[in-house]
Amino acid sequence: MPKLEYQTAGESHGPTLVCTITGLPAGLPLDMDRINGELARRQGGYGRGGRMRIETDVADFVTGVRLGKTTGAPVTALVKNKDSRLDDLERTPPVHRPRPGHADFAGSIKWLTTDCRETLERASARETAARTLGGVVAACLLAEIGVETFGFVRQILDVRTDANITPENWREMKALRDASETYCPDPAATERHKAIIRQAKIDKDTVGGLCEAHIFGLPPGIGSCMDWRDKLDARIAYAVMGIQAFKAVEMGLGRACASLHGSQVHDPIRYDATKKSESTLGFVRTSNNAGGTEGGMSNGMPVVVTGTMKPIATLLRGMPSVDLNTKAEEDSQYERSDICAVSAASVVMEAAVAFEVARSALDKFGGDSLIEFKDNYERFVETARILPLDPPETVIA
Repeated sequence: MPKLEYQTAGESHGPTLVCTITGLPAGLPLDMDRINGELARRQGGYGRGGRMRIETDVADFVTGVRLGKTTGAPVTALVKNKDSRLDDLERTPPVHRPRPGHADFAGSIKWLTTDCRETLERASARETAARTLGGVVAACLLAEIGVETFGFVRQILDVRTDANITPENWREMKALRDASETYCPDPAATERHKAIIRQAKIDKDTVGGLCEAHIFGLPPGIGSCMDWRDKLDARIAYAVMGIQAFKAVEMGLGRACASLHGSQVHDPIRYDATKKSESTLGFVRTSNNAGGTEGGMSNGMPVVVTGTMKPIATLLRGMPSVDLNTKAEEDSQYERSDICAVSAASVVMEAAVAFEVARSALDKFGGDSLIEFKDNYERFVETARILPLDPPETVIA
């Protein structure tokens, strides 16, 4: 079967956004409540702009799905834009003064035009609605083998929550996150985040922050060390850095490892036979500084990913720029935007990470149908639980 891949298409003010997914096994039930729920969450969050009050994002599956399940064919889904006006030059005029920090300038030079509109319509984070859709479909596949995802906001500007997320408490933390206007599972931090965003709006400025995603229930051995392109953490890093406005990604302790000794960083391995039936296969750690990956493969601990989102590049006050036609120094043009989109970005990042984990899981277990995929998964974990094999050729009948 083909590798799991997805492709998005569409512009911010075009008629629709498109997500095409190839490589999904046949028979996967699509949880429409979950898919549309995550699309709605991506639209929310304190500090969002007027565009999200116009749109109501809903997934419309047009190929590869029958009676709510995938058929094995390419899956195509649409997210329609209500604010479609790409060819209306009065409502969507050319942009000649690029915004520093946005794709405007580099794209205009790349495609040899002085109209930044040609670039910004595709570069817009509106595209992430389609990417979120694809990632949540992948999360539906992971759920079939007991793998769950959880994303939230760790920090906005300089206010960080110290909330400790564990396999035991993440559902409780999810409830707290869902009650938070900034998608942070810490009520006190949420209120401080809101105050920061309100002040940024007064100052005609923007703010960024940190998003965090956790993957629970993934067994050891997903990913590979044989080819750098198949390393699970490398794939995740690539996907997260592909999200608009993200400037850094970390696994586990991330850059904090640089200031610690090896004895402080590496996670000791122990064996607990009472946990043999769990996804860890009984191999437990007293810490998770590695963030659930070693050598490019999952190690049975939760996969922990942190992404850094810079402040949005569209400022109400504008920024010093240049008119690409006249070369005169002028302030950048304003396009309707958000003050803070870290909350929405946490939804996108969770989906992006889920897709890469699902891609690596399908690489490992394969199967043209969901039945085969789940059976291969079960055979693998059951075999891993009885190591060492005696004789080595032993397989589960």
